[in-house]
Amino acid sequence: MSLKYNFIALLLVLTFTSVRSQYPFDLQFPEVDRPKKCSSCLQAFNEKPKEVGFSIQEGQDGDLYFEINHEGWFTKLFKNEGAGIAIDVVLKDRYDCGLTEIVKKKIKGKLLPPIYSHALKENLFLHKKNTYRVKVGELPLAYRNKDVEFNVLFLNNRDVCQYYRIFDLDSYKWDLLDMGLFLDSLTHKRVWNDPNAIPEVIPKKKSLEFIVPFEKDKSQYRIEDIKPMYDSLRLTNFTIEKIGIQAYASVEGDLKRNVRLQQERAQSIVDALQEFQKPTISTEIHTSENWEEFWSAIKNTKYSYLDTLNNEQVKKRLVGAFEIEMEPYLKLHRKAIVALALVKKDPYRQLNAVTLVTHFNEAIVNENLTKAQMLQNILFGKLRSKEMDPNMLASLKLPDQSKYQNLLNKKVALEYWNATKNLEDAYNAFIELERLDPSNGKIKYNRLALMLTMWKRGMLKKVDTEFLKREIHLLKKYHISKVLIHRMLINYHIVLSEMYMDKRNYDRKDRSVHYVNSNYKKIPLSTSDYLSLAQYLSFYSNYDKAIRLLNNKVKTEDVDEAILFYYLNLTLVNDRLVGTAPYKTIVQKAIAANNSRFCKLFNPYNHGGIAFQLLDNAYLRSIYCENCAAPSTKESIISPGNR
Repeated sequence: MSLKYNFIALLLVLTFTSVRSQYPFDLQFPEVDRPKKCSSCLQAFNEKPKEVGFSIQEGQDGDLYFEINHEGWFTKLFKNEGAGIAIDVVLKDRYDCGLTEIVKKKIKGKLLPPIYSHALKENLFLHKKNTYRVKVGELPLAYRNKDVEFNVLFLNNRDVCQYYRIFDLDSYKWDLLDMGLFLDSLTHKRVWNDPNAIPEVIPKKKSLEFIVPFEKDKSQYRIEDIKPMYDSLRLTNFTIEKIGIQAYASVEGDLKRNVRLQQERAQSIVDALQEFQKPTISTEIHTSENWEEFWSAIKNTKYSYLDTLNNEQVKKRLVGAFEIEMEPYLKLHRKAIVALALVKKDPYRQLNAVTLVTHFNEAIVNENLTKAQMLQNILFGKLRSKEMDPNMLASLKLPDQSKYQNLLNKKVALEYWNATKNLEDAYNAFIELERLDPSNGKIKYNRLALMLTMWKRGMLKKVDTEFLKREIHLLKKYHISKVLIHRMLINYHIVLSEMYMDKRNYDRKDRSVHYVNSNYKKIPLSTSDYLSLAQYLSFYSNYDKAIRLLNNKVKTEDVDEAILFYYLNLTLVNDRLVGTAPYKTIVQKAIAANNSRFCKLFNPYNHGGIAFQLLDNAYLRSIYCENCAAPSTKESIISPGNR
């Protein structure tokens, strides 16, 4: 699908009082007679396909447009003469942290003049493929260059039948599940490009992990605590390729001082490990206060009442005698988790890439395939560690003969991954390799993986979908595992559902979406897979399924930041969920992982946020004002008792 929608409208169920109030333009909120007065509007919404999305978009010179992706439903919604729209323009200033209370109103901002059926239908125009627009007002001059959002009132004459608040749930940046490519064995590009990962194509690698505790207010480790790490390194024929350290401080005390202490602790470990070798070891350090283990430790204890407090309130409690009382818990949270990526010592690894290429080409001339494969893997290791220019791959001289098929296969895959060969050229190269060796299942798999990618990107003029599905099923004849075939079939249906969506064939689209949702549990999922799958499900309005998919992932200690924030993206609109204690723990994880990114969630929905109107929720406003507002305004907000 060429069009990517970046909006979704969320219905707010209004609670009406028994007193009829007068609103601008003589609008009224009907009470018990709402079903009768709004029957046509309510019927249209009841029959709205879940694929229909709409939003308010700002054009040039402050023009405001109602944008929708389904002309037929638009016509149905506004078929009656009295059907119309009014726009409620809401300022973010309404939620300023200096205000002690937000006045609840049915109309939150400035209401623009209503537009009715005749003008709406007459002025509707095609904005771009499958997207229609109609002008519904202009942004007042006083509101321009300010943070604003637009809510939509759907009318029948002067009666407000529906009030919609618009959120950007970012449900469109999905991709295929990572199929990887066969090199010596199946390897994924995400693994190849991750310096912390150990790709299967490069043998003789391993990793070690150690936990180093620290005493209170001390940045130096104790010798006995680092001895197991020293002993492991002395007894192995490996060198350190990379050090990754997650340094934690216990939660009491000043945040800036804790961050500095964590950095010093991590650096003391790096300095000790650097003594083992030269040159300088690549190092990655992350620091944080250990709130997650703190909340977990006090759960179901006499201190669980602290769960009702926010972080700053807890810090104020953790002083004096109470800090001493809590020390048995706090002392367990001061530590560094050290992950070492090791590579086995090898004399060939000391050679530069140019010399290795010469040795490789000599091995090919001498038909020494064992040595050629070993040298190729070392070269690929240098490519991965950026010690080799990807353009040097072209210097590997390999004849187009079947006995060199495995070396050729790896070379094409790495040329594609390192952008020295584009997708179409790599696909055609795999077709040629398959002609050299028609029975090679790994090459067939690679060719089909790139074919699905090209289909997804619209690079294939015509695809025989039934023939493609048969080809995928036939991979089992070539000893490709069922798990990989399942993964490829899921990707097949992901692209197929997009094709049917583009053709507005919703029934067949739903069948493919159902296949994906019913079969993903048959395969192991990587972090990127979880994210792609959740984005895919939410794109087709399966929000509950996307949330269930991520529920357990966000509760893990090492949850990926992208998954954490996508989960928040899907769930912050759910007031019932947001107020729960487990959800507050997830919010704290997000703040600790990336405070700036968390704050941006509350930008206007058309400027990179979900919606600042999320701040109608008392807990979210409290946590926003605590972590995102300027210090001058933070002091005046009365924060409810939430952590």
